[in-house]
Order: sequence, then C-alpha cells, then structure tokens
Amino acid sequence: MTWTLIAAIGSTAVLTAVVTALTTSKRMRKKVAYMLDALEDKELNFRFDERRIFGRHFNKTLNRLKNIFDKERQEIAAQEKYFGLMLDHVKTGVAVIEHNGRVTYCNNTALTLLGIATFGHIRQLRTVSDSLYNAFQTVTEGNEERASYYNESGKMTIAMTASSATIGKTAVKVIAFNDISSEIAENEQQSWSKLIRVLTHEIMNTVTPIASLSETLLGFEDVSEEVRDGLDTISQSSRGLIKFVESYRNLTRVAPPVKKAFYFREVAERVISLTREQALITGAVCTYLEKSEDILLYADEGQITQILINLVKNAIQAEARKIEISAEIDLSEHVIINISNDGRPISKESQEEIFVPFFTTKQEGTGIGLSLSRQIMRLHNGSLNLVQSNESLTVFRLTFR
Repeated sequence: MTWTLIAAIGSTAVLTAVVTALTTSKRMRKKVAYMLDALEDKELNFRFDERRIFGRHFNKTLNRLKNIFDKERQEIAAQEKYFGLMLDHVKTGVAVIEHNGRVTYCNNTALTLLGIATFGHIRQLRTVSDSLYNAFQTVTEGNEERASYYNESGKMTIAMTASSATIGKTAVKVIAFNDISSEIAENEQQSWSKLIRVLTHEIMNTVTPIASLSETLLGFEDVSEEVRDGLDTISQSSRGLIKFVESYRNLTRVAPPVKKAFYFREVAERVISLTREQALITGAVCTYLEKSEDILLYADEGQITQILINLVKNAIQAEARKIEISAEIDLSEHVIINISNDGRPISKESQEEIFVPFFTTKQEGTGIGLSLSRQIMRLHNGSLNLVQSNESLTVFRLTFR
C-alpha cells in the first residue's frame, strides 16, 4: 500500500511537472512571438515583468535582448543623423529616388540648387524646367546628364550622375549633382578673350599702317582737294576703328582687383550721387535698402563702383522710374547685392546674350559693359547674373562668396 501511494504521488508529481513545463514553454513561446512582432513593427515600448519568481530569468533575458536591439537602433539613428548633417554641408546635391519617382531623401544643397523648398516627388521639377525633369528621369549609372534652368539665383547648369542601391527591399536611384554654371561661364569667357585677342591684334596690324600712311600723304602740298578729302576720310575712319578696337581690348586685360575692406553702404550712396544728374533728366529715382546691418565687403572698391554705375545707367536708359540697390548677407554668409528697376524688360532672346561680348541692344552701345562687369566679378570669386526680367521688374544680382 505504501509503495502504491508513493508511486501515485510520484506519477502525479511527474505529470504536474510535465504540465507545468508545457504551460511554461507555451508562455515563453508567446512572449518570444510577442517580442518579435513588436520589434518587427519597430515598437519598443514594452517590458516583461522581472518581479515574479516563475519565469523571472527568462523575462530578464528577453528584456536584455530588447535593450540590445534598442541600443543598436539608437546608434544607427545617431549615425544617420551624423551622415545627414555631413551631406547638408557638402556642395553636392544628393537625392534618393524610388522607381515611382518618390524622393525619400535630399540634402539642403539639393534644395538650394533646384530652387525649391521641399522635394517629395520628381514631378515637382516640371514646374522648374522640363529639361531638368527629363534629366532626373533619364540619368543612369555610368552616364552623366546635364540640365540648364532658371531659379532665383539666375541661370543654372548642373551635371548629374546616378548609382543604384537597395534600401531594405526597395530599389532606389541615388542622384548626385553639382552646379557647373561658373565653370561653363569661365570657359566661355576664356574662349571670348582668346578670340578678341586674335581679332584685335589682326585688325590693329592692318588698320594702323593705313591710318599712318593716310596722315602722311595728307601732309604733301601737291595733293588735289578730292584726294585730300578721300585721305582725310580714310584717316578718320581708321582712327575711329582703332579706338573701337582698343575698347574691346579692355576685356582681355582687366586689372587684378586691389582688395580692401569697406562698408557697402558708402559705395551705394556714392553710386546714387554720381548717377543722380542723369536720373533727374529722365525722372528716375534711385534708392538704397540695406537688409542686413553693417555689410562689409572685401573687394576692389573702384571696380565694384564701376559695375554698379553701369547697371544703374542701363536701368535709366531702359526708362526706369524706380531703381533700387539692396544688399544683404544670406544664410551662407554670402553678400548678395540686387539692382532692380521697373524699366523696359529685356527680351527672352536677349537674356541669353546680354553677357556675350559685342552683343548690345543699344544703337550706340559697344556691348562690353556687362561682359566686363561679369569678368570683374569673377576676379572677385563672385558672380553677376540676371535673375528676373519681366513687365514688372528687372533684377541683376551680384554675389560675393
């Protein structure tokens, strides 16, 4: 009887142990499944109870795994933030685009170059330029695409490259692009300078002897009146052509800027004073607006004054009534100077040509004013662009970097 009781008690204990083990195992599986579901959904706001005796060690293990995962996630987030900050300070625009056109990431440089406040889908680029939208669509790995368009800084030309990547299970295209406007403009300017140098050299070599010889023949006493009149015409025309060619030589030998620090307000007020008489004749009023306090420039004061006078006189000749010179310091610590007027707008066709040497819309213009001004700005590591020209306003912008 005793052994039977002992056997019964033993069997009950074993059965109880088995049932407990099975129950505990089931609870553990449920906890593991719950934790995996939560981690998969990126939900970490849970913690298993470590105060109970049964399952305490197992709960501690699960909580430890959760903490390890949470720490890794935080480190990855910190790295992403760090790399994001790095990308926001590079001069290259970066955009990550899915196959459906959705933009999952872009840095601040990309927004600045594209001239938009936010970038959520590439169809937004249609409002900027069709060529820009098409370039983003067609750029592929290993090939370079270029696109030209206008934003608030003026005409922009960017070169872009792409590379393919997979983020999670999503295939994306990483597009990197840079502003090459200044590089193109510099190459154009060098080409024009070489051409002008060759042309002026050849013209001067041909015309100078003609002018000298005609003046010598005019000194002979036995020259008839008809011949004298002809020689005088040749001499005057030759001298006029020599003077004309000399003006274009200025484009190829702009003096290096002699830089010093000065307050821009003083230059603006001097320009207004120097152009006041011409403005009064046409009824124009020129004013200065300083949007940032104490704007200091490190530049050649005389050359900058020359640029501003040229732009103000152009505005007066365009029959402007209101001319405004404004200056500010932007978020990149660049000095931005705008010269705006309400005169006749520059035609769409002419907007592409106004900075080209020899091009002019004036009957007696030489076509070197804006070309020379842009070259001076390049020597200052800056830029001069036409930002806007329509019926309401024409704006030229000087940027000092």
